[in-house]
Amino acid sequence: MSPEENAGESSAPADEAHPDAPSEETQPETGTDSEQAGGAANFEQAEVKPPDVAAVAEPKPPPPIPPVVDVHDLDWDRIGASLEPGALRARMRETVERLEALLDSESGTRMLFDNYRESSADRALKLAELADEPLWFIGDLHGDLLALDAALALIGRECERENVECARIVLLGDLFDDGGYGLETVLRIFELILGRPQSVCLIAGNHDEALGYNGARFSATVSPSDFFEFLNDNLAHEWIGRVGKLVLRMVAAAPRALFFPDGLLVAHGGFPLTDLHERLAVTRNWNDPRCLSDFVWSRVHPRARRKLPNRISRGSQFGYEDFAAFCALSGTLGRPVTHMVRGHDHVDERYEIYPAYAATPVLTTVALSRRLPRELFGPFARVPTLARWIRGSLPQVHRLHIPERVVRDCYPEDTGEGSPARQTRQTAT
Repeated sequence: MSPEENAGESSAPADEAHPDAPSEETQPETGTDSEQAGGAANFEQAEVKPPDVAAVAEPKPPPPIPPVVDVHDLDWDRIGASLEPGALRARMRETVERLEALLDSESGTRMLFDNYRESSADRALKLAELADEPLWFIGDLHGDLLALDAALALIGRECERENVECARIVLLGDLFDDGGYGLETVLRIFELILGRPQSVCLIAGNHDEALGYNGARFSATVSPSDFFEFLNDNLAHEWIGRVGKLVLRMVAAAPRALFFPDGLLVAHGGFPLTDLHERLAVTRNWNDPRCLSDFVWSRVHPRARRKLPNRISRGSQFGYEDFAAFCALSGTLGRPVTHMVRGHDHVDERYEIYPAYAATPVLTTVALSRRLPRELFGPFARVPTLARWIRGSLPQVHRLHIPERVVRDCYPEDTGEGSPARQTRQTAT
């Protein structure tokens, strides 16, 4: 991984294409080896004229961007002390058995927005009119149990203040890998789903989708991939293995994209890139595997106008004109898109709203309270974010200012400050 080259941008980790890869129309960018394996095939171009998207409607003002909310006043000590990774493991058998029973039941698990699926195979959901009850987006976690519980604490507090029984939560994927409490974070999310499945939606991330199992061992087609290594190291542990298989079941059924009625696109990565637009205009098949792959794997370039798709790599980038073209196309296909919320890119500030995308705003939000092992620069303690849906606006960013001492206490192994009470991660008990 090369050092970061521009202030305010993270250096590209192992599973990311660097934002300064070649842009415009000259040549496609080259993805990393970890993304080339299993990359999509070249797209067969349809012999039709592109739709006249410019004639569809007059340009509208872009969705407003609400002010960022800085959260300082949660009970951070209580949140840190209540993580209890050992207790999550102690409940693992019960959690696994309950979730397996729910998935195997005749009705299955009906999660948030499942009622909008056009069929059981639908992974790109078009949502009808939504109520204004609270709805939150939690981005990449990568085993960050502290950030997850802090986000849930904020959501719970806001529900109490607004006299709402519970909020709706959309997880934007990438639950594990990059150290941290991978197993415990997955178990915590399982418990969240079991407690209120119709209030939780899991969007598949690239690390989630990259996990595989051949009947004997787990695998991964992305790097870093310590979670699959942990699963293989514990194949003799029945319940850890069953956790891995449950992850596969949940991710296989998870949406890759949500189209909100107010024009918001929700995905882990991006949208079908420009080489798919012509065919998509004809087939209207949002569940084409190449479209679904782009929802999960594509990456935003913060400044480029256009990026040529590279089908050798699943991690192709897009520019602001590419997203504007997709927004125009989506309107002709009955799914108008005007703005997007996503995860995938581990920006230093843990959120980014890109000035170059002002006409069609894009928000990246990730819930990472620590510097990941692949991030070579910057402070260890970070400010994780989550975002709240506001109808017709870009989701509102909330920054969780967890004290550094709490972050360091939760992740002592990452800082060389090992504490036997906390050294429970990625080892079987």
